[in-house]
Amino acid sequence: MLVPPAQVDAARSALQFDSNSLSRGKIELVVAETNDSWVRDYGPTFVFDGEPTSRKMVGIDWRYNAWGGKYPPWDADDAAASAICDHVGINRIRSSLCLEGGAIETDGKSRLMTTPECVVTNTRNPGWSREQVASELHTQLGVTEIVWLSGGGLVGDDTDGHIDQLARFVDPENIVVAVSDDAEDPNHEPLEDNYRQLRRWSDATEPNVEIHRLPIPLAREINGQRVPESYCNFLMLGRDRLLLPTFGQKESDDRAIGILSDLAHDASIEPIDCRDLVWGLGALHCASRDQPV
Repeated sequence: MLVPPAQVDAARSALQFDSNSLSRGKIELVVAETNDSWVRDYGPTFVFDGEPTSRKMVGIDWRYNAWGGKYPPWDADDAAASAICDHVGINRIRSSLCLEGGAIETDGKSRLMTTPECVVTNTRNPGWSREQVASELHTQLGVTEIVWLSGGGLVGDDTDGHIDQLARFVDPENIVVAVSDDAEDPNHEPLEDNYRQLRRWSDATEPNVEIHRLPIPLAREINGQRVPESYCNFLMLGRDRLLLPTFGQKESDDRAIGILSDLAHDASIEPIDCRDLVWGLGALHCASRDQPV
């Protein structure tokens, strides 16, 4: 848990830590200044470097500018990856690419999904071509195949179309993709386009991938603003647990639980009410940065 220095005592008290301790049970406090809560986007991307017999964990520290300069200041967030790598005790590689963690989704092996609208832009990477972006992703992550989804993002999403709201690997053989069953929803056609693109790609990639529809809930507004609710923003905890954002719509929540229960093998599905969290325009995946064992 990232905690700013000024809030360490409050965090210790809230979590009932010993007055001098930074850890209790399975919770550990990492003291670092931040500007925002969405550590998925500014935290390091953990990779393994080297041969299988001698590989070491490394943190890729991408440049970060708060989703294309939307929300200054962002200097503390941009420095957080370095603090996390120091805390974990691993080497850090600083990339020249401006990239949020929610903009990329991999199968943990060689395939990666992203969208051009939140990477190949003048607000993040002026002068970079798609080919140059792809080359940096290949170099830093070791991926060999990149899928560029260009259908569009969710209404109300301020990330310009992060993939973690649109399509996710449940495992290397299965992808869930956000769709809207409401033909009148402005999200309907863009999400259908993403689905069609993934279906075409799945027929050509090796090994094959199954594409599964994961319908979003009905449109909801807070203070007159559409919030980007998607069940794709789930968080896998190893192979045993899947934390699923829910949005107070029983029919669609239950449907999402059923779909992921069928796909997540033996993992338990744990619904987490995210109706308040999504007012910040993100959910569970956005608020976390997973580190491999």
